[in-house]
Amino acid sequence: MLIGQRLRELRESKKLSQGDVEKRTGLLRCYTSRVENGHTIPTVETLEKYATALEVPMYRFFYEGEEPPEKPKLSSANAAERTWGATGSERRELVRFAKALSRLDDRQRKLLFVIASRMARRRGNLPSK
Repeated sequence: MLIGQRLRELRESKKLSQGDVEKRTGLLRCYTSRVENGHTIPTVETLEKYATALEVPMYRFFYEGEEPPEKPKLSSANAAERTWGATGSERRELVRFAKALSRLDDRQRKLLFVIASRMARRRGNLPSK
């Protein structure tokens, strides 16, 4: 559904005129008319003004139901599986590595980083400089 049509439906359901919306938002009546007729696309900031004036949440401009749409169920386990060091023995190894790094001074950490970068580059995991 077009935002302009939805704006008109919401405004009319609240029994407000374009003039009423102008008073509540500070947006000119002719601008609201242009939006409702599909001649102008409002910015997000403008939609926030309309939502405040109509006393509706912003999702109502994009969704026709009375209740907000259901949020997709994302499995946090899948994200953890893709991240090295997030679970199991990798996590324990990462913690041990972090403790070891905390005992090094700056010079030693830089040297370790250079060595690790060269090793990764040799394996083709890092782009060359």
